[in-house]
Amino acid sequence: MTEQLSVSNQKEVPKHKAALQEKYDKEPKRPKKDLTSETAKLPIPTGWRLLVLPFKHKQKTKGGIIITDDALERAQVASTCGLVLSVGPQAYKDKERYPEGPWCKKGNWVIFARYAGSRIKIEGGEVRLLNDDEVLATVDDPEEIFHEM
Repeated sequence: MTEQLSVSNQKEVPKHKAALQEKYDKEPKRPKKDLTSETAKLPIPTGWRLLVLPFKHKQKTKGGIIITDDALERAQVASTCGLVLSVGPQAYKDKERYPEGPWCKKGNWVIFARYAGSRIKIEGGEVRLLNDDEVLATVDDPEEIFHEM
């Protein structure tokens, strides 16, 4: 009698779930990235997007005043200047919109709108994913740009 119960208690796996499981098993595994470096942990922008690291203020002013972590964090979130870490494969490829070529490239400091892009939290702060047309300007030195604290 117990044998009959155990057989009847076993649920048959639906065919669609079994097919999905087979598909997952057959899918080639993606090669694992080396996550030892910090840059390998960052997202890779797709399409027309840019990965930008917002400018981080110094902990101490020229006059020697130490700025609190809270004030630094607020300034970073409100920051409108950042370093382009990487550029998506289709960024600035549209010749009609960008007849003079790209507005910026990897390694440039750019200015963008305060609420532009998607914020992604990382250890030590955040990065932003911006569309290529959200870049307002490029600057040589972000220290020269006035940031409200």
